[in-house]
Amino acid sequence: MNIVPVPLRRPAAIVGLSLLLLQIVAIIFAPALSPYDPVQADPLASLLPPSAEHWFGTDINGMDVLSRIIYATRINLLISVSSVLLAFVVGVPLGLFIGYYRGFPSNLAMRLFDFVQAFPIFVLGMALVSVMGQEIWNVAIVLAILFIPIFARLIRAEVLSLRERPFVAAARCSGATDLDIMFRHLLPNALMPAMVQVSISIGMAILLTAGLSFIGAGVRMPVPEWGLMVSSGAQQMILGVWWVSLFPGLAIVIAVLCFALLGDVVRDLLDPTKATRTGSDAAPQPLDLPVGDVR
Repeated sequence: MNIVPVPLRRPAAIVGLSLLLLQIVAIIFAPALSPYDPVQADPLASLLPPSAEHWFGTDINGMDVLSRIIYATRINLLISVSSVLLAFVVGVPLGLFIGYYRGFPSNLAMRLFDFVQAFPIFVLGMALVSVMGQEIWNVAIVLAILFIPIFARLIRAEVLSLRERPFVAAARCSGATDLDIMFRHLLPNALMPAMVQVSISIGMAILLTAGLSFIGAGVRMPVPEWGLMVSSGAQQMILGVWWVSLFPGLAIVIAVLCFALLGDVVRDLLDPTKATRTGSDAAPQPLDLPVGDVR
């Protein structure tokens, strides 16, 4: 019997996992992979085109573009992943509580979410970073604040649709407390959309981090960061110096594409309607019982 998760056998999953592995290798082995110091400026090597000595060329300060791209993987993924995980840890329990308990606190939380999401996300992020300071962890905290309403709304919507189901009533009749019902019965069944949203939000966080740095509201020089590198090379593109912005831009595309593909993989893996076996013995997963159902 060949038991293999079907989504992992698809080309999109293979590409996404390969790109993720490439980024992990860049994060772990950055000192070994980088041919030069990413923050060491060399005025004599300013704006050199790609060559055998500098594969991706150099920027206006003479810093090696390839080395900075490799080290920037650490910075961009550190900010993006940490901000999304923080938003997940805060937003999921918050959405669970405001979905289960109705009344003034729930309505107040929803109006606060409306207030936060009424602002253009990029403009609000720029304002918050300018107030808190242009540090790596400040950018991560700001992005987490922007993503918390997304996770809270997802969980709240799922909880609202599940809290009146018969298995919740059965759990209540068996003497389960509200916390038991929320965390043992409702949360496992409501978590799938939030798990999928994690991967999508990481891609969004990468774009927001790069965008904030591009306009000067994110991390500051000489920290290697993809958006900052694109910004530093944008002024020279009209002069034919294309490599300073092109290669960091491609790195952003690869990172965002990676997490977009992985989001589809996670969705298929968590979807109980998907078969998990291939071949003649393939069979769909049971659909009739929610997680944590009470008999």
